[in-house]
Amino acid sequence: MSGMSNEDEQDGPVIRTAYLVKRLELAVKGHIDIAVRPHGLTATQYTALTSLRNDPGQSSAQLARRSFVSAQTMQELITSLDRRGLVTRTPSPDNRRVLHVSLTEDGEAVLAKLDDEVDRIEADMLADLDAGQISALREALGRCIRRLDTHPRH
Repeated sequence: MSGMSNEDEQDGPVIRTAYLVKRLELAVKGHIDIAVRPHGLTATQYTALTSLRNDPGQSSAQLARRSFVSAQTMQELITSLDRRGLVTRTPSPDNRRVLHVSLTEDGEAVLAKLDDEVDRIEADMLADLDAGQISALREALGRCIRRLDTHPRH
């Protein structure tokens, strides 16, 4: 998406912060979808792979929560990634019904190829902010996430 329209500026009603966060999420997802498509991935698959890189051995349920999809959708996604050789599934020693998912070398290689492209998307998104503003944005977003994660939903 391009810059904010006149409707988004303070002349009219105040735009909810949650709405702006959602618009940003959709814009980023759209750019990532375009970047990962030539590699046969979707933004959701990319999110799952990066989550596995950061925290290997997650269960499908954990991965679904961290990738913002249903457990059923994640099962289908993992099956697809497994068939492509990008992830492996191994039974949990504590519960044989739970499968832990990990990246394969091919999965790591695909992510390595995409790192520069996704870094460019993020750099473009933040290009109009200085280092202090970027730091403040990251801190503020983190605080908002922690706040909602630690307080019950209404």
